Amino acid sequence: MFVLYLLGFVIWRPWRQQCTKRLRGRRSTLFADVEGYFPACAADRSVNHTLSEPLYVPIKFHDLQNEEVSTSNNQNNEKPDKKPRVRFSNLMEVRQLPSSQALEAKLSRMSHLPVRDSELGLRTSGKFTICQVAKISFFFCFVWFLANYSYQEALSDTQVAIVNIISSTSGLFTLILASIFPSNSGDRFTLSKLLAVVLSIGGVVLVSLSGSENSRDKDTIGSLWSLLGAVLYAVYIVMIKRKVDREEKLDIPMFFGFVGLFNLLLLWPGFFLLHYTEFEAFEFPNKLVWIYLVINGLVGTVLSEFLWLWGCFLTSSLVGTLALSLTIPLSIIADICMQKVSFSWVFFAGALPVFLSFFVVTLLCHYNNWDPVMVAVRRIFAFACRKHWMVRTSEDNEQSESLIPLHSVCPGDVPTSCS
Repeated sequence: MFVLYLLGFVIWRPWRQQCTKRLRGRRSTLFADVEGYFPACAADRSVNHTLSEPLYVPIKFHDLQNEEVSTSNNQNNEKPDKKPRVRFSNLMEVRQLPSSQALEAKLSRMSHLPVRDSELGLRTSGKFTICQVAKISFFFCFVWFLANYSYQEALSDTQVAIVNIISSTSGLFTLILASIFPSNSGDRFTLSKLLAVVLSIGGVVLVSLSGSENSRDKDTIGSLWSLLGAVLYAVYIVMIKRKVDREEKLDIPMFFGFVGLFNLLLLWPGFFLLHYTEFEAFEFPNKLVWIYLVINGLVGTVLSEFLWLWGCFLTSSLVGTLALSLTIPLSIIADICMQKVSFSWVFFAGALPVFLSFFVVTLLCHYNNWDPVMVAVRRIFAFACRKHWMVRTSEDNEQSESLIPLHSVCPGDVPTSCS
């Protein structure tokens, strides 16, 4: 159902403009006149590689006509007045900045009014092209499908409580992977974030155990599927945040549209494979199940995945991962309100740290990775070691050694230094 996003190429004008620009293949007007004089040169290792390879463009001297006129006038005179002139080369070297740095450099040199008037165009120029978005979607569609498949497979093999507990460890994997592969300053590892993640996992354990039933078979296999899904979700969000550093560069609906398209093109043979191997027989669902599938696909997948990924770009990958744990207490609260189901005090004791950890991590990321736990540990350590530092013994060299030499008159009336 992600393919529905691709209807934007029909109804959304900026996407259509990207297609028309791609088909026209417009080139930059700066090099339009000298396009045939762009031979590629050998790479120079001593040059900064943030710039492009050097391109040598012929120089157009604008004073050639003036020189011809002056020489024709001077031919009629007896003593022509020639001005000496030296030209070192007829070629100039041209280098280009990458598109991202060039856009920022252009914005920094423009005044407020031109930036405000051309804000939409500049943002569009800094975005990924359609081909780049398709390449990113092709890579991440495998990770996205395997993560969702692992979670659904775990639900079919073990009870929901165990699946929710193990899936909540995705926040821990996200914290570790984001510290190893950071995309911005908000991915730095701190003790406060680690404590918040552990608090969230503990809350999920209490919430899940409060509504757990008798255990079923295949719990070990289901636990492995849940753990694999948690790791894949962490890999998915951390890698896409590292690939796309700013949310303005990626059209999230286009990204999910291509994810749905690639899943549709690559996975349809699975219907026949699973059906004829009798691993899972295929049959059309009834009308009521169709309605549930469509509603769940539109609200629970198409809309929710878009909002979740957008929120991850606006905040951080850890905040987005911990937000997934909120679905467990919120769904149970919905059962309480709609079906009048009662739960024990263990559920409410576990729901509180889940919500608390989410807001704590949000505040920590907002205040530039503030780490109050580390500050508290340092102060406690300093206070504990303060008494030990202030104790001095009589045998210390600092107390027995005189820093200023004592000058006195020794026997023999000879001034010497005595200690």
